[in-house]
Amino acid sequence: MKRYADLLRTPGVARIIAAQLTARFPSGMLSLAFLLHVERETGSYGAAGLVLAATSVGQAVAGPLTSRFMGRWGMRPVLITTLVICAASVVAIAVLPLTVPLYMAIGLVCGLSTPPVQPAVRTIYPKMVNSRQLTPLFSLDASAQEIIWVVGPVVTTFISTQISTVWGILTAAALLVGGGIWFISSPELGRVRIPMSKRRFGVVLGRPPVLLGTIVGFLLIGACAAVEAGVVAVFGHDGAEAGIVLAIFAVGSLAGGLLFGHIPIGPWALARRMLIVFVGVAVAAAAMEFWWLAATLFVAGIGIAPALAVIFAIVSASVKFSDTAEAYGWIGTGQLIGAALGSAVAGFLIDGYGPVGAFVAAAVLAFVGVLVPTIGRRWHPDLRGRDASPIPDTEPVTITPH
Repeated sequence: MKRYADLLRTPGVARIIAAQLTARFPSGMLSLAFLLHVERETGSYGAAGLVLAATSVGQAVAGPLTSRFMGRWGMRPVLITTLVICAASVVAIAVLPLTVPLYMAIGLVCGLSTPPVQPAVRTIYPKMVNSRQLTPLFSLDASAQEIIWVVGPVVTTFISTQISTVWGILTAAALLVGGGIWFISSPELGRVRIPMSKRRFGVVLGRPPVLLGTIVGFLLIGACAAVEAGVVAVFGHDGAEAGIVLAIFAVGSLAGGLLFGHIPIGPWALARRMLIVFVGVAVAAAAMEFWWLAATLFVAGIGIAPALAVIFAIVSASVKFSDTAEAYGWIGTGQLIGAALGSAVAGFLIDGYGPVGAFVAAAVLAFVGVLVPTIGRRWHPDLRGRDASPIPDTEPVTITPH
């Protein structure tokens, strides 16, 4: 823990972690808030699902695009523009009387305009700390984001059920705006400029470590989404058990990130961390009981944040600085598609075979998530004793005097 304490004492680190977490906090709220609100307004979970699908499609398409735009127009202009459009679309869904097609259209705009805070902050991190601190910082970031997924749904459910679904969405909008302004006003965004990439859009995905990270992230988040669907199917929506088990799952990830964040990253790092996730999820399928699921999913969770931290580090170390934001955009898109596919497959299997089907799906996805980095370990950079910072762009950068 001393290493993390030293890291948080580095000027600006604690502030920018808190700012970006606040700006991203609505990502743990809006899906559930939209689901509850659209279902209440239309009386159909199917309609609500279509709105969520449209939003997710928008986010998946926007991830690498808006990230690349930051290199062309600068981080602040892109973040401000997307924040204004996204906040307006979120408020529109909350307060306007809409038909399902209009809900879907505005949901698509909301997804397309999601501010690229995550790619921005992970592009900034290498410029804030020394090479020895970068891998622990990625791990701390991956661990801290679990707060979003533990607290966000609880806050949304409480406000939406006890006050109104409109206020559930407006609360997320307020956090989106407040956190976005806090993050955008961070001095680091003014100090760091992403050089404009000279490569065509999408070329960075052809870098083996970026492709590896995107595929494994897709499989990891797909497994997590299947687990979440399975837990809800076991305990239902009404009791507290599902929320408690999923919170324990996230706490396991938080603990894993803090425990393993200092371990040097070798070629087997991603496979080993995915193996922890696979073992926990596979064993969980043996019994659909509260304490069994709580214990086994805590074990599975221990591998999640460390695996994400490895993905962030190997991507950072493998691309030029001008390509980092787009690379992280592709990583995010892979995870979004994984979440959607994992939930969909789990839903079909739950209908056919009961809740255990979701855990089988999660175990299969996690197992493939072990195989991919095992087979592709030659693509996996060995960062033991090596700087995880991006490859510098050697072309001179013109600095305009103030």
